Amino acid sequence: MAIEEPKFSVLEKNPPFELRSYAPMILAEAQTEGDLDEASSQGFRLIAGYIFGQNQVSEKIAMTVPVAVEEQAPKSAKIAMTAPVNIESNAGKWTVSFVMPSEYTMESLPKPLNPRVQLRQIPAVKRAVIVFTGFNSENKVAEKTLELEEWMRSKNLQAVGVPRFARYNPPWSIPFMRRNEIMIDVRD
Repeated sequence: MAIEEPKFSVLEKNPPFELRSYAPMILAEAQTEGDLDEASSQGFRLIAGYIFGQNQVSEKIAMTVPVAVEEQAPKSAKIAMTAPVNIESNAGKWTVSFVMPSEYTMESLPKPLNPRVQLRQIPAVKRAVIVFTGFNSENKVAEKTLELEEWMRSKNLQAVGVPRFARYNPPWSIPFMRRNEIMIDVRD
């Protein structure tokens, strides 16, 4: 059985870049601290606990992909930013998220028991994306983010928010088989 991914349509494709239109979705997310690997691992464990039954009705929720990690914007910053956005700023504070299966609504999802896990509805959104394989160090994520920002500039796309790093495969996957993405929301 295939693992569910968020629903999107490709508006433009120029490998490894894509411009996508995503349907509305619900995220389960957790705030974490540390470097990219520490934050990803900590956030994954928190949200995995929620979907594996640490919720008010002990209901198991199907796993989806990707697991996304984004650096938190400084509290004083405005949400609408223009490229480039440096993914290595803001002192190691991150938001790790899973997209909830599309069968759920905010009303039908069980409430998390852990207060660090939050549910959030996000509206339809347009995203610029770069797809890549292999290991994913902070340096590689920063490098791919810069490549995506350059592509966005060449297309006159304006960034809204911060870059998200998305992992689609478990850590034991063979590196050349791993699907990774950097996503940046863009102004419609």
